[in-house]
Amino acid sequence: MMLKKAGLTGLLLFGMFFGAGNLIFPPSLGALSGEQFWPAILGFVLSGVGIAILTLIIGMLNPKGYVDEISRKISPRLATLYLVILYLSIGPFFAIPRTATVAYEVGISPMLSESMSSEGLGIFTLLYFLAAYFIALNPSKILDSIGRILTPIFALLIVILVVLGIVKYGANAPQVAIGNYAKEAFGTGFIEGYNTLDALASVAFSVVAVQTLKRLGFHSRKEYVSTIWLVGVVVALGFSVLYIGLAYLGNHFPVPSEVMNSETNKGVYILSQATQAIFGQSAQWFLAVMVAITCFTTTAGLIVSTAEFFASRFPRFSYSLYATIFTLLGLGVANLGLNAIIRFSLPVLLILYPVTISIVILVMVNKCLTLSKMGMRLTVAFVTIISLMSVLGEQFGIVTVMNLIRHLPFSDISLPWLLPALAGLGFAIILPNRQKG
Repeated sequence: MMLKKAGLTGLLLFGMFFGAGNLIFPPSLGALSGEQFWPAILGFVLSGVGIAILTLIIGMLNPKGYVDEISRKISPRLATLYLVILYLSIGPFFAIPRTATVAYEVGISPMLSESMSSEGLGIFTLLYFLAAYFIALNPSKILDSIGRILTPIFALLIVILVVLGIVKYGANAPQVAIGNYAKEAFGTGFIEGYNTLDALASVAFSVVAVQTLKRLGFHSRKEYVSTIWLVGVVVALGFSVLYIGLAYLGNHFPVPSEVMNSETNKGVYILSQATQAIFGQSAQWFLAVMVAITCFTTTAGLIVSTAEFFASRFPRFSYSLYATIFTLLGLGVANLGLNAIIRFSLPVLLILYPVTISIVILVMVNKCLTLSKMGMRLTVAFVTIISLMSVLGEQFGIVTVMNLIRHLPFSDISLPWLLPALAGLGFAIILPNRQKG
């Protein structure tokens, strides 16, 4: 019975998480990492799956979610600020427009001439967001049902594509690793896992997951907790297999040098070209419909969840007004194009992800040990400062700051904030006025 409950919940969560980033980043990593494939995909799975699932599980242990955990342990103001930035990231600024552009780039763009591509994006996103807006204004169970039915089917088709692709191209030798993958494959893969946005989505989705589990009913707290961990294992295994398969396909798929050295999104190119090569030209239509519908349900769902959060946290404005604003923002950002969205989102993710990981570590440790509130605040402050310095140093070429960050332990694997986080955790263990989790 517990296995059945875990399977049903795992299927639902898989449908909630599976979106644009889960589809395009693994094959891109596979192509770019070349002979450094295994350390790169290990880093990607660790951040894209491991941290996301752990974040989800820890959040599910508290029915009130992370807003309650952060408010009690650190500060109500920080909880509000953090969640506002998080929802804007998984909402109108990054995830929502990215789902629309991926649906267009993977499904529609390959069927258009180069001259029509830019105009096509504008027309497609206008119709796409108009439809998503009408569903968001009247959210119903149909959105959830479509997502739960179509996502497993789509995932199965991707598995078929990956298996057939590996059979056809698996004997090909990988290309030479490019850029940062040649220098530090694990750390680059770890950072690339941030782009899935799944750890951030886990913070928001944990409350939805709790409500889903409540409807299934449990005889005891022990059964509930055991089911949560089982759900985590199911979802983690599913995503890991999918990611490794997609990345392995990208690693062996023959990508022309002019594409590898251009701004073309490698993941989009590999998915589209592999589908056409394996199933024929007509398969592009089927891929277009499936990707568009799968991304569409995610878009509408994100508009709903982001508007609901802002309406409950800032009730001065109505849900419908928030839904309108976020739809228009998503439409505007989507027309910047997929590569631009990815480029703009990474600096924000390089700050948000370490903060999220540090909060998860604090909540997890606090369930076993009493921790000082001041120490927990110091932990988040240390991580935030190091992450900000790291991003600002890279973005503005501040050599002094970049050298300082490089001297920190674990900076060579893109984790310069890890030791400061552990130091803050040490303070939280020894400082007075400790509280139970």
